[in-house]
Amino acid sequence: MGCTHDCESCSSNCGSTEENVIPTEKLNDYSSVKKVIGIVSGKGGVGKSFVTSMLAVEMSRRGHHTAILDADITGPSIPKEFGLNKKVTGTENGILPAETRGGIEVMSINLLLENDTDPVIWRGPVIAGTVKQFWTDVIWDDIDYMFVDMPPGTGDVPLTVFQSLPVDGIVIVTSPQDLVSMVVGKAINMAKMMNIPIVGIVENYSYLECPDCGKKINVFGESKIDEIAKEYGIDVLDKLPISPEYAAKCDEGKIESLQSDIVKNAADKIENL
Repeated sequence: MGCTHDCESCSSNCGSTEENVIPTEKLNDYSSVKKVIGIVSGKGGVGKSFVTSMLAVEMSRRGHHTAILDADITGPSIPKEFGLNKKVTGTENGILPAETRGGIEVMSINLLLENDTDPVIWRGPVIAGTVKQFWTDVIWDDIDYMFVDMPPGTGDVPLTVFQSLPVDGIVIVTSPQDLVSMVVGKAINMAKMMNIPIVGIVENYSYLECPDCGKKINVFGESKIDEIAKEYGIDVLDKLPISPEYAAKCDEGKIESLQSDIVKNAADKIENL
């Protein structure tokens, strides 16, 4: 009760003393990052990287300087979506991230590998260390919002991000399938255990809109996301359609040409954190 979170001036033995608090990694001396938002999912293949990219694009269009830290080390897709091909360079002060056409700063393992198709065959601790280095060794130039694209699940990398970066909130990305309740529950419970605020849920592949009549077709069956969100007391932020245009623009590296208001509600809430 009345905790100021300043353990040095506190005489209480509440279990949150300095030795029990996991410190975040120190940001590069030449960097500035104001807000960090993690994008997570309980399972793969739900379009988490797409949502990450579109949130960065939307916030950039609102006048914020945004960045993407691609923490999906073994399955990076962010550079492809933005059409980034050149490898990153560095100075004695740190690594310089790549920059998209719209001015979004990006750091991804594929911007370091000789070939985009080279596999990353690393064990968990090495992967976790790389994610930390993307935070500590990269020079992030006056970033208002950094979006961290995490691999699916609740393994090493999400744990590393939650413990090592000052995460201000997470957005959970999911799809309208029956098993979604279980995987969303895992992501929510992990965030609660780590004391990470949950911004809300974005449902991808929510429906397919008929190009002739405009009717919305529930390809994966009737969505239960509203009931699940109510059960856990969190918000459904946006419901994204299955769209051939979205897929084509990602494949072409032209994701910034899409209308970014498809994640408007999520961006609104992030902007008000």
